[in-house]
Parts: sequence; structure tokens; C-alpha cells
Amino acid sequence: MNSNQTLITHLLELRTRITHSLIALVLVFLCLMPWASDLYTLLAQPLLSRLPLGTQMIATDVTTPFFVPVKVALMAAFLITLPFILLQIWKFIAPGLYAHEKRFLFPIILSSLLLFLTGMAFAYFLVFPAVFRFVIASTPHGVAMMTDIDKYLSFVLGMFMAFGIAFQVPVAVVVLVRMGVVNVQKLREARPYIIVGAFVVGAIMTPPDVVSQCMLAIPMWLLYEVGVIVAARMRPPAAK
Repeated sequence: MNSNQTLITHLLELRTRITHSLIALVLVFLCLMPWASDLYTLLAQPLLSRLPLGTQMIATDVTTPFFVPVKVALMAAFLITLPFILLQIWKFIAPGLYAHEKRFLFPIILSSLLLFLTGMAFAYFLVFPAVFRFVIASTPHGVAMMTDIDKYLSFVLGMFMAFGIAFQVPVAVVVLVRMGVVNVQKLREARPYIIVGAFVVGAIMTPPDVVSQCMLAIPMWLLYEVGVIVAARMRPPAAK
């Protein structure tokens, strides 16, 4: 088989994996569409449960009440099908990997997915209540807090991404050590700088209150320590 045939075979395989992923995403999205409004209500529950009596969320654009729940349904469909999509990616790249590469990459991909979902759950169940409690308590007297549903969705997605990425710290540490970019001793020596950096990231990526900043910075620091421990216990790669 020449190089052109090999390239065509890989492209056909890639097309198959992408098609399977898109079909799964569309099917789950269509199944969730009848409950799109309920999904948005569930997403907004941390704020709705803390709004003062008589206030509510608002929609400032004509099409917002329709398109915002659709976006939430699409996001939920993506999260549900994400394991299947990652499986398709794995089936595409696995044949080109050595056995030791498969043994290393598969736990990394699985851990990354679980940590990202854990970061989202941490933000939803712990960070959002603290943030909204602070914001509502800081609202001046005589001002009614009625957040636009589209702006709330943008805020939530930003926080989900921030915490999902922040929870990837152990994976990044292990990968860097495995690749030989840095060793465990250097990581331990860098601990003071990591702690300061975690609080700087928390100040940039969260609302301007100390509680939410600490709720991002402290988990990042602890996850860094977990990554150092795992990297220290990890068997070094075999010499060539």
C-alpha cells in the first residue's frame, strides 16, 4: 500500500469517526429538545433559589426565550455524548500507537474527562451558591436584581470552562513529568510560585469576591499536589 492509499484510508476512517460522533450528538440533542426549558431551569436553579421574593430572570431579546434553552440542550447533549466522542477519537488514534503509549494515554484521557466533569460539578454545587449569595447580598437597597437569561448562560459557561480547565492540573503535571520536561524535585521547589499563581488565576477567572477566588485557587493548589504525588509514584519511561 503506497502513501496515497494510506492517506486516503486514514481520511475515510476520520470521516467515519466524525460522522458517528455527529449522529450521536444530533440524536441526543433531538431527544433533549422537548425538555430544553426544564434543563435551563435546572441550570439556573442556583440563582433562582436565591433571588429575592418577587424578582425573576428576564429575557431582553425577542428570540432569547427560545434560543437560550436550545443552547443548554445542545450543551447537555455534548456532555452526554462526550464519552462516545472520545471513544471515536481513541479508535482513530489507537492503531498508530505503541502498547506503552496506549497504557499511558488511555488513563490520561479518562482522567481528564472525569476531572473536567468534576470541575463543572464543583462549580455548580459549591461555587455558584456562594457567588450568588455574595452578589445578592451586595445589591444596593432599592435595586431589583433581574439577570438576563442569555447573560446568565454566558456566565455559567465561562465558569464551567474555568473550573473544568483548572481541574486538569494533575493531568498536566503528570504529562510534563512523563515527557521529561520537568522532574518531581523541580515541581516541589516551585510550590510557592504555584500557590501564588493559583490565587492570581482565581482572581482573574472568577467574580470579584474572595470566596469564589479561594474556591478556585485552593482546589488548583491541592490538585497540583495530587499531580506531584502521582508523578512521583509513576514509573519512569523506559530508556531507548
